[in-house]
Amino acid sequence: MSVAEDIRRGEVTIRHLSKSYTLNGSHLQVLKDINLHIRSGESLAIVGASGSGKTTLLRVLAGLEESDTGEVLVDGKAIRGVGAERAVIFQEPRLLPWLDVLDNVAFGLETRGLSREQARGRARHYVKLVGLQQFEAAYPRQLSGGMAQRVGIARALAVQPEILLLDEPLGALDAMTKIGMQQELARIWRDEDVTTILVTHDLEEAIYLADRILILPREKGAEPRLIDIDLPRPRDRSAPEFVRHREELLNLFGLH
Repeated sequence: MSVAEDIRRGEVTIRHLSKSYTLNGSHLQVLKDINLHIRSGESLAIVGASGSGKTTLLRVLAGLEESDTGEVLVDGKAIRGVGAERAVIFQEPRLLPWLDVLDNVAFGLETRGLSREQARGRARHYVKLVGLQQFEAAYPRQLSGGMAQRVGIARALAVQPEILLLDEPLGALDAMTKIGMQQELARIWRDEDVTTILVTHDLEEAIYLADRILILPREKGAEPRLIDIDLPRPRDRSAPEFVRHREELLNLFGLH
């Protein structure tokens, strides 16, 4: 079997990726020589202190920014900008206020060539998947924060990407809504054949959702670290092994 045939849908390979900015005349190295392979169907969480480059890495993976050096391969091919195989969910869902829930989800499908009937049919499936089938005709102003984020998730899934990139999608939600949404994401990721890469500042969220956690250091010269989360699903936050992982992460960040 050839190397190309060995590559599975939704695999991501990062090779020697570095990124820097110029800030107030000073050179700021945000990412340095990042190397990582993300398996097809894997859930990876990226955590780190503020300024460690979490969102920058996600934006490079999404094709919204270019790296200074190195490359990102999706299914064995180097990316050049955004691509149909990748979808991004931001902290703010950015819904179109003049469209109802169903048409917000269908909008991106019509721009990709589906007929209105086809787009609405697929959109209806994903609206149901996120539990909003009773709110298809509601407008963004009528939705709670958690409901609006569900619409954003449905919209991203509806284009049937190989890779779903999430930039702190639950960061603006209250604690109870966040826990409910984490449970929803875990269920959706279990049912959908998609590779997920999640940026979060919530360590417990990372343990609950991810197969592996990438820790990006802020200290100059420090190496990124990968942690395997070998817990059965659905995950129990009170289970001893869950607590052990939480303690390990807190210790790594000097918070315990």
